[in-house]
Amino acid sequence: MSKALLRSGFIVSAMTLISRVLGLVRDVVIANLMGAGAAADVFFFANKIPNFLRRLFAEGAFAQAFVPVLTEYKQGKELPEQQLLIARVSGTLGTIVTVVTIFGVVASPIVAALFGMGWFLDWWNDGPQGDKFVLASDLLRITFPYLWFISFTAMAGAILNTLGKFAVAAFTPVFLNVAIIAAAIWLAPQLEQPEYGLAWGVFFGGLIQLLFQLPFLRKAGLLVKPQWGWKDPGVTKIRKLMLPAIFGVSVSQINLLLDTLIASFLMTGSISWLYYSDRLLEFPLGLFGIAIATVILPALSSRHVDQSKENFSSTLDWGIRMVLLLGVPAMAGLFVLAEPMLMVLFMHGAFSPDDARMASYSL
Repeated sequence: MSKALLRSGFIVSAMTLISRVLGLVRDVVIANLMGAGAAADVFFFANKIPNFLRRLFAEGAFAQAFVPVLTEYKQGKELPEQQLLIARVSGTLGTIVTVVTIFGVVASPIVAALFGMGWFLDWWNDGPQGDKFVLASDLLRITFPYLWFISFTAMAGAILNTLGKFAVAAFTPVFLNVAIIAAAIWLAPQLEQPEYGLAWGVFFGGLIQLLFQLPFLRKAGLLVKPQWGWKDPGVTKIRKLMLPAIFGVSVSQINLLLDTLIASFLMTGSISWLYYSDRLLEFPLGLFGIAIATVILPALSSRHVDQSKENFSSTLDWGIRMVLLLGVPAMAGLFVLAEPMLMVLFMHGAFSPDDARMASYSL
């Protein structure tokens, strides 16, 4: 079992490495273009809000609840029943996410005021940072639909992971990075406000990710028409499993949003410094932690369905050992080399040595 998990983990890590490297390239390009100025602050803010909700509706709490139930259906039920579960889950999730997305687009000033209170109060009092609130409201209208795209992308990825096709879902984020890089190089420089070009890069990146996964679902016979199924037994079980998962996921995500809220009261650059430090933190997290979690969840679900406590325990033990083996050295490296890494990676163009120093405190 550990060899199979290690092989799957290596595949996910390899695909994730490509995505994370391109993610670093994306951030280097953005740093070169906008540094840690006011426009960068607002773009990172507008990008963070839909990403926070993504953790709840997409690969975070939802995936943790959906994969065990789908694994149970896969091992104990026929294909038509699996298709019906996917149809009702996608229809129910899709309806909720569509309502949230429409609200986010229409009521973007309310969302911007809620999470960027410092900018809103400055705008209300005709202060110097009031323009940030107006810009944040505009950019949110462009970036918020990313939540809709990524929710269905995450669901498709969870289905493919359950089938053992880990590489497809792990490779998918590459397209988001490519879209933002392309927007930063070719679209943003043509605009008077380049942050709008980056926001459209997020929008189209989400769309491309979803379109990429659909053919693989179709090939597996699991691309079905969504339908409402709030009271379906499988959907009900997923809803119940999501409640503790939402709490677990939301703690860290709400903390990040509170960071952003506090930073909106601070000097220009604060949100950007937090963003760049978080990006370096996410690199080993995605490469090791998320890769291991991705491959271990379907395996743990299968052991649970089989009621094999010994195999469940050994699988969980393997995961914890791997996380400690890779995570502790990565943590130490980031702590010791924070500022040099930020300087080497981002200190070009509009990103100054002072930006690297400030971001290193956070990292």
